[in-house]
Amino acid sequence: LTGRHLLVGGALLVMLVLGLSTLFSYVTVRHAAEVRLPFLQDLVRAVSMEESEKSREFVRENINAMAVRLGQMQAQLMRLDSLSERLSALAGVKNDNRESAKDGRGGPLIQPRPLSSEELGKALDALSQKMDARSDSLSLLESHLLEDRIRKNLLPTSLPVTTPWNASSFGWRIDPFTGEAAMHEGVDFPSEIGMPIKAAAAGIVIDVEQHPQYGNLIEIDHGNGLTTRYAHASKIFVKPGALVRRGQKIAEVGTTGRSTGPHLHFEVRINGVAQNPNRFLQQAQKGGGKLASR
Repeated sequence: LTGRHLLVGGALLVMLVLGLSTLFSYVTVRHAAEVRLPFLQDLVRAVSMEESEKSREFVRENINAMAVRLGQMQAQLMRLDSLSERLSALAGVKNDNRESAKDGRGGPLIQPRPLSSEELGKALDALSQKMDARSDSLSLLESHLLEDRIRKNLLPTSLPVTTPWNASSFGWRIDPFTGEAAMHEGVDFPSEIGMPIKAAAAGIVIDVEQHPQYGNLIEIDHGNGLTTRYAHASKIFVKPGALVRRGQKIAEVGTTGRSTGPHLHFEVRINGVAQNPNRFLQQAQKGGGKLASR
């Protein structure tokens, strides 16, 4: 026998062993139930039970982890409910989530047991329904706050000129030109020429003209029939149709038109009827805090 014969023989022997072991494994594992060998059946049963126990342990651990996470989410939901109640109180909106802040729970831990998959599923469904209800409530609160913000932004509660105004000048007064009693439909902001005039609220410019009495005049529409007028300006920086923001510079103080000196004549009108601007400007005074009417 040569070395080549021995090498071929060894390879055949190895292949024979591998083939027999594979055949034995296939017969014993795949057909143990049919062969009905007791020791093989016990072996297969032990392996199956071990795998089943591992699977059950894995599922149990995951259910426990999900249950802990569920408890954390419920605690977060309660905090959101408390926040929603505080925001609702600040916004003046009625909160229907009565159980939110009053749902305190606690007590000693006695005979705890893990949740089953069915119980966990029901708890998740209930939490999902609560989350949907809270989401609707917060969306309603957001809409109310946004609406209130827009409404306040459209009210002329911002000072058009950062100087004190003559609050007593609205209504009947002695006309400075004729010396007779006459109606004054606005308030005056005595100031220096060139001082910036700012929009008292957001709106759309509906009129820019050179009026014989108002001088250089700007009128802004704020919606719902509410308009403001800014008169006697020296320069104007907006045109009709322009959208202006609250506090945006629209002109500069002057003494054009029927005026005895540089000042801003400011009017507030509702459906064309002059209103006392002090009712709105006092809100600006509370917000700014430093300017006092005289």
